[in-house]
Amino acid sequence: MITPGQRLDLSFSVQSVRDGAREESSFARLVRRRTVVSVYMRNNTGSCDRQIASLAAAAPEFATLGVDLIAVSRDTCASHLKYAAKQGVTFTLVSDPEDAFSRAADAMVEKSMYGKKYLGPARAAYVLEPDGTVLAVIEKVDTADHAAQLRTLLATLPAA
Repeated sequence: MITPGQRLDLSFSVQSVRDGAREESSFARLVRRRTVVSVYMRNNTGSCDRQIASLAAAAPEFATLGVDLIAVSRDTCASHLKYAAKQGVTFTLVSDPEDAFSRAADAMVEKSMYGKKYLGPARAAYVLEPDGTVLAVIEKVDTADHAAQLRTLLATLPAA
């Protein structure tokens, strides 16, 4: 997994949803100021819903701190549009079916479901500067209160 101080190559293309609109751009274009990128598995699943709900509730607070939020999953933009409306998500949701972000962050991990092993993105969060420099990494997201976890981490970083 990438570590603080390293720089991510964010030049890959993604599709995203924000404010009810779809957009295709490079991931780098989405990171305009200090940004938390939170990786989750799938819309409409228990722990992922708690993770995103925690972020949605705290989004105005993070915006006041000068921090943008981006959540990344394999879901389609169509799914993200419905999910954002249902969950009250005001931040960017990125559709990343090829796991480009997790591959860039060297965060693909072996997982197991029903006895089958496969590679998938780690449920992790990254604090990035606009140039892609990683300021901090949360290797294991607390799905129950991800926002509190991020508040604690952001308090340890120099001001944006």
